[in-house]
Amino acid sequence: MSLIEGQSGAWEAVIGLEVHAQVTSESKLFSGASTAFGGEPNAQVSLVDAAMPGMLPVINERCVEQAVRTGLGLGAQINLVSVFDRKNYFYPDLPQGYQISQYSQPIVGSGAVEIALEDGTTRTVRIARLHLEQDAGKSLHDRDPRRTWVDLNRAGVALMEIVSEPDMRSPEEAAAFMTRLRAILRYLGTCDGNMEEGSLRADVNVSVRRPGAALGTRCEIKNLNSIRFIREAAAHEARRQVAVIEDGGAVEQETRLFDTGSGTTRPMRSKEEEHDYRYFPDPDLLPLVLDEAFVDGIRATLPELPDAKKRRFVDALGLSEEDAEVLVADRDSAAYFEAVAEGRDAKLAANWVIRDLFGALNRSGLAIADAPVSASDLGALVDLIRAGTISGRIAREVFEAMFETGRDPGSIVAERGLEQVSDTGAIEAIVDAVLAGHPDRVAEYRGGKTRLLGFFVGQAMKASRGKANPKTVNELLRAKLDEGQGRDE
Repeated sequence: MSLIEGQSGAWEAVIGLEVHAQVTSESKLFSGASTAFGGEPNAQVSLVDAAMPGMLPVINERCVEQAVRTGLGLGAQINLVSVFDRKNYFYPDLPQGYQISQYSQPIVGSGAVEIALEDGTTRTVRIARLHLEQDAGKSLHDRDPRRTWVDLNRAGVALMEIVSEPDMRSPEEAAAFMTRLRAILRYLGTCDGNMEEGSLRADVNVSVRRPGAALGTRCEIKNLNSIRFIREAAAHEARRQVAVIEDGGAVEQETRLFDTGSGTTRPMRSKEEEHDYRYFPDPDLLPLVLDEAFVDGIRATLPELPDAKKRRFVDALGLSEEDAEVLVADRDSAAYFEAVAEGRDAKLAANWVIRDLFGALNRSGLAIADAPVSASDLGALVDLIRAGTISGRIAREVFEAMFETGRDPGSIVAERGLEQVSDTGAIEAIVDAVLAGHPDRVAEYRGGKTRLLGFFVGQAMKASRGKANPKTVNELLRAKLDEGQGRDE
């Protein structure tokens, strides 16, 4: 927990998230229209989405399965009976004039997400509920100077609204929660987590209080589509509220927008209460009734999720908590690492994946799925190191060539003549030449400056162009330097 230092003392932020995750489904929640991203405006709109007279919604079973799957992945209660309600509100880009959502009886109840913080500690954030609802369309204000255009392609797309309890106490915890939740959704395959395309976004509720005091008045920052913006918006809003209170004012409950350019929030409208929406059960949809066999069938298909995978990487493979957390943060990264590590030294494999591969991907702006080095080829590079065919230093040169060309390590090593020299006679000749070329340093070593061993090793490796076996170099140097130590003292 991090406190906010105001003029009158310390304050505590209280943060909760309402996450809107687009369900991975080829069709919408109540119609057969496509959910593909990037279609021509209004090209993916059915008569149901357009709210034409007499059109009735029909529930998409795939969306129900995905909601249940997500609930199970969150360790949450699955409600076998849930109800769809009409949420009455002015939606300029939803032709019905109301949203079909769930209110008093959602499909998923309470669950929890464990987050890992930068200081190595963990924290549990409770999930209050998950419910299904339809998305609205999009108003376009920049196509005409006097008119607003409407694109209804997103109208009716299935969303899972995942509501946390106000358990987070810093912007960093909010960011960590969103990071872990996105990873879970991607592991489950229930949402692609693409925040840039709008398939995952969050509303952030922020209030402040004196540590341990009653909850303060909250403000909701709408539609944040990056984890960085979630962190920045929560931090600014908490500081803003502290300043308002310390200046003698009162925080008003309202909905605010985050200006990504200035890093500040601004008022959007006064915040509605639940009764303002006049919820009532949708008369066109029967209660959704599931049976235990349906839920159990979905539970049997759940993958290994990030927390369980992290624990296995630590306990079974001997990785550090930090390395395991980095590797499980993304499903594709974890799968890549496991392919590299299979049958090999897991710690060595993790070092190459995290330090070298991830570093190169970051510099190139590539995703793991687009890595020019395959998992099998990186595993082959690890094999060459373990077999003593190449040194660690040469391996980095080989990796750079692999990343640039996409070629396998064996062909690069053979073509460039990079095989490690392990012949004792050849290395001994290099060592003798190095010692003969630095008699003053040899005398200093034998006079007690034994730290100079590293200097001699470096010179020998340089003379061999990095191909000499480092272990053999060390052994020969130490033996030759120590054997004459008594005569020079």
